[in-house]
Amino acid sequence: MHIVVTLKQVHDPNTSVERLELGPDGKSIKSPAGVSDVANGYDVNAVEEALKIREKVGGSVTVIGVGGEDLKGHLRRALAMGADKAVHVEGPSGINSDPFIVSTLLAGAMEKLPAAELVLCGRQASDTDGGQVLFRLAERLRFSALSPVKQVVAVDDATVQVDRLTDDGVQRVQAAFPVLLGISNEANKPRSPSLKGVMQSKKAEIPTLTASDLGIGQLTASVVLRRIYFPEVSDARAEIVSAENGALAGRALAERLHQEGVL
Repeated sequence: MHIVVTLKQVHDPNTSVERLELGPDGKSIKSPAGVSDVANGYDVNAVEEALKIREKVGGSVTVIGVGGEDLKGHLRRALAMGADKAVHVEGPSGINSDPFIVSTLLAGAMEKLPAAELVLCGRQASDTDGGQVLFRLAERLRFSALSPVKQVVAVDDATVQVDRLTDDGVQRVQAAFPVLLGISNEANKPRSPSLKGVMQSKKAEIPTLTASDLGIGQLTASVVLRRIYFPEVSDARAEIVSAENGALAGRALAERLHQEGVL
């Protein structure tokens, strides 16, 4: 079985808002000094799930991502975790990653790879939380799609059974290959790369494909980012009103609210 996993580079979601800065164009975010971009957490869960499936049924795992040169560092980490191969596709990165362009590039790159029975993506990216790329990719590949997947229950040579999160709880679904799964963080805890894996990943060759290599011409974004802004946060303050008993406390609270013009 050939499993393909998609990987995106994002700003560290644990960075506090106070430390974020807008780029000069007003449409990009600058990472604070000393804070590096990270691999999208849901995508790392997808890498882990692919490795677990390979351990059960055999096969190979290819990790593929669209972005700048820095993305190769995160692809190497996926190799260090145990992936067999990684492919870098030159294209937009971060918050400006248009889902139409990214899905088109991913689908084009996958045509250069051995046919995949299973594609795993993170349920969404932590920078935009759009969750569109996986469904657009599935449409281009003519794969069925299931997301968000809480647990992969069983896999055999022809089908996969998963628990999918719904508004009302969990739905158990079985799908025939080929299929694309959007993996959620509940599915697993990603493993740490071994020292041997890290050393091997440093030597691994990660080819870079361009839109020209894929025979893809000029692409028009489906969504145009006009500007990013941080809304002003109003000052908040708290005051404790206390008294000897509940009746006096209620009276004191009413008087305080009257002073503030609320009552």
